[in-house]
Amino acid sequence: KKEIDAITALSDPPSFQNTIEGLEKSGNALDRASAIFFNLNSAETNDELQAIAREISPLLTEFSNDILLDEALFQRVKTVYENEDREQLSPEQRTLLEKTFKGFKRNGALLNEEQKKKLREIDVALAQRSLQFGENVLAETNQYALIIDDENDLDGLPDFAKEQAKETAEEKGLGDKWVITLHYPSYVPFMTYAKNRALRKELAIAFGSKAFKGNELDNQQNVMEIVRLRHERAQLLGYPTHAHFVLEERMAKSPESVMSFLKEIETYSKQAAERDVAEVAAFAKKRDGIEKLERWDFAYYSEKLKMEKYAIDDELLKPYFQLEKVVD
Repeated sequence: KKEIDAITALSDPPSFQNTIEGLEKSGNALDRASAIFFNLNSAETNDELQAIAREISPLLTEFSNDILLDEALFQRVKTVYENEDREQLSPEQRTLLEKTFKGFKRNGALLNEEQKKKLREIDVALAQRSLQFGENVLAETNQYALIIDDENDLDGLPDFAKEQAKETAEEKGLGDKWVITLHYPSYVPFMTYAKNRALRKELAIAFGSKAFKGNELDNQQNVMEIVRLRHERAQLLGYPTHAHFVLEERMAKSPESVMSFLKEIETYSKQAAERDVAEVAAFAKKRDGIEKLERWDFAYYSEKLKMEKYAIDDELLKPYFQLEKVVD
């Protein structure tokens, strides 16, 4: 905040160096600290980190709005944008100038005071709802454990996946069992290699229903509120929908372009995709008498079909793609 105040307090006329560059260089310590914190909160969270996240998320949102809705700061940015000789700027500097001005404009700098107040309220509510959504998904992911007593139920799993399941069980005080979780390193190998179809089904349903069970971790209301708040925010900023707001800065530019692109993909790829699914379904029926291919079957039989057709086993290839070897 002091770095921002120093820019707005300048008596010198606004210039690219003292305003745009100054703004770009501000907040480095905060950006670094918050990036590290939220990465930790996503990857290896605990109750203490989540409590901190709930406390600081609204503060960070408010701080961001303090910058983007700062009238004095925006006027300096606007002056540079309208008066700077772009011929004297490098391509990188011109891009930074455009993005800085547009960033203020897209996030409420042109709104009146009443609208700015409303935008602040929406952004705080969005930050809280989004954080709660993520916490609920993570909590449900961490709570679930498929406990396996019979080693025969691990048939088909590569050794690394079995060892991982054993280690997870030991961490949970279940040393004589195996545990499969909904975390990707555990979930994906089981869905790809485990022969036990009933357990694949159980795991797939658990994965697909995370935070969608009507309990204290249910996200249905959070989703509805996030959608409503995003729509309200977009309209307040002059966009028809949240999709229009987001896509304006993306390659697609508009929802219409996205839908057109998806339609084109469908035209060229749907028939091939249906053919691939039909091939896997026929293979599953021939191999194991599966009358109806379910979503918990597809990864398993796709892998088996690939091995039969091309003699390719992803597990045999892994030693050649270790991180240090790929980097080298």
